Amino acid sequence: MKAVMVMFDSLNRHLLPPYGADWTHAPNFRRLAERTVTYDTCYAGSMPCMPARRELHTGRHNFLHRGWGPLEPFDDSMPEILKRQGVYTHLVSDHQHYWEDGGATYHGRYTSWEFFRGQEGDAWKGQVADPEIPDSPRATRNDLWRQDWVNRQYLDTEAEQPQTLTFDAGIEFLRTNHTEDDWFVQIETFDPHEPFFTQDHYKDLYPHDYDGPHFDWPDYNRVTETKEQEEHARYEYAALLSMCDHSLGRVLDAMDELWLWDDTLLIVCTDHGYLLGEKGWWAKVVTPWYNELVHTPLFVHDPRRPDRAGTRDAALVQTVDLAPTLLDFFGADLPPDMRGRPLRETDDARQPRESALFGMFGGHVNITDGRYVYMRACHDDTNQPLYEHTLMPTRIRGRFTPEELTGLTLADPFPFTKGVPTLRIPARPSPLLGPQRFGTLLFDLAADPLQEKPISDTAVELRLARLLVEQLRANDAPADQYTRLGLPYDPEDVTEAHLLVDAQRDRAEAGRQPAARSDEFTEGALNLRTPLAELLAEPAAADAVRRIVPGLLDTELLTVRGGSTLLQIAAFTGHPGRPQLAAVADELARLFPLPDVPDHHPSHDGEPRR
Repeated sequence: MKAVMVMFDSLNRHLLPPYGADWTHAPNFRRLAERTVTYDTCYAGSMPCMPARRELHTGRHNFLHRGWGPLEPFDDSMPEILKRQGVYTHLVSDHQHYWEDGGATYHGRYTSWEFFRGQEGDAWKGQVADPEIPDSPRATRNDLWRQDWVNRQYLDTEAEQPQTLTFDAGIEFLRTNHTEDDWFVQIETFDPHEPFFTQDHYKDLYPHDYDGPHFDWPDYNRVTETKEQEEHARYEYAALLSMCDHSLGRVLDAMDELWLWDDTLLIVCTDHGYLLGEKGWWAKVVTPWYNELVHTPLFVHDPRRPDRAGTRDAALVQTVDLAPTLLDFFGADLPPDMRGRPLRETDDARQPRESALFGMFGGHVNITDGRYVYMRACHDDTNQPLYEHTLMPTRIRGRFTPEELTGLTLADPFPFTKGVPTLRIPARPSPLLGPQRFGTLLFDLAADPLQEKPISDTAVELRLARLLVEQLRANDAPADQYTRLGLPYDPEDVTEAHLLVDAQRDRAEAGRQPAARSDEFTEGALNLRTPLAELLAEPAAADAVRRIVPGLLDTELLTVRGGSTLLQIAAFTGHPGRPQLAAVADELARLFPLPDVPDHHPSHDGEPRR
């Protein structure tokens, strides 16, 4: 038996032709759907990148106990289990997070692995002099941003891009080993994750008029850019999606040429999606985990069921099901700690999954039954208590600080830690990044598939809150999660008094309001789009901001969003509001007028103001 997993990062289900997209150029995804089962109700679980991959290894959710981090010493790892059972496992990837502090234990679980450099600010090429960087509406201009522009100098052809090299290596593995038995290869690319960097022949698939600044890497923020810039970034993503489609086609060609369909399991999946202006937002993490992010594409070809090729499956499945599926395919026993189930079970008489749990550490804890989605926020503004439970105190690109660790205690073992206590470390999420900003939300996907109109339905919320508590218990959630969410430990004890949709309606409504866009305001030589550091370097401009928005320059906002513009700070935090922004814009235009400026400007409602 043989297995191939092709994994993309941030692959949007709703932009793939098999899921109804009619404007993206992705013929190989259509071709894939003809050979596989297309799953219509697949949900992510733990987000974002490395929590999703920990889930891929362990077959269980981890976001209730831990943020971004490595595999833990007590974790069961699917590729390592296969390796111990005599299955050769190989990873080819350009996903740089595997080799950072917060992901460094994953690749060693495979028999062998290859890594290709250069994605998203990967600390790859050394260059002391600053690279040339074009003008861009992006505000986050950190070391990652600088390094990415260094790396791009070495990626000037498609053949040199990390995605291409990753698929080259994956196909080389197929050609080298197609006559052998008992192997699993994971071909994993970071694309179409931002930045949306592609060659021109993919961009040419999406012709459109655009003469604005370079924009292929949005901030994790509300959309403040113009409609034209928003549309352009969406086309940039689509171009990268088409490159991914081309790479997928190369795998399908190899499957055809090497006659692998008869004995090879093929899984094509992603970790989560990416907001491209939907809900008025870019990206992920800051927002609630809307369906654009968590309702993911999944395609599976099981050679034991050739009759299912070209069919669709409506069963509610999740990322936690992929590890059990692979173990089951190779005849390996599933560890008792796994909570997922083999996907082959969805087409027999077994009881279907009643609900799916998903979320991010410290964020909303969400549940869906396939029709309704319930996004449970913390019950008060503190978003506490919240603790990291880990034996590996590292995060994405760094280690926990000694100051963070001074407050740790030892927690009692959880059922999945194999008798081992964990470090219980207080987590201190920023108040600007917590679920309290958006409130508790309930959506009926049958009536509102785009999640544009939250509902209030006491009976539905009560049922889903009880299902949520059942899932918390089934996934061994720590006691602090129940307290943080304002829920009892026993599902039968959940009453209407525990419901939050109506109680948090005002903040939910405020959290869904779109941000002001850059073309709504008067513009001078200095304006709302001027980086704040540059703006405040002018005494008259700094005085105007202090007069019109008193206290702003003394808050934590400058620390949290220090590289931003006033417009982007307002989008992220809701402060300052539109009237204050308009007043600042008008004052800056008076103090710093544009040369040869016409006698009319955009007004605050988007119409010419004379």
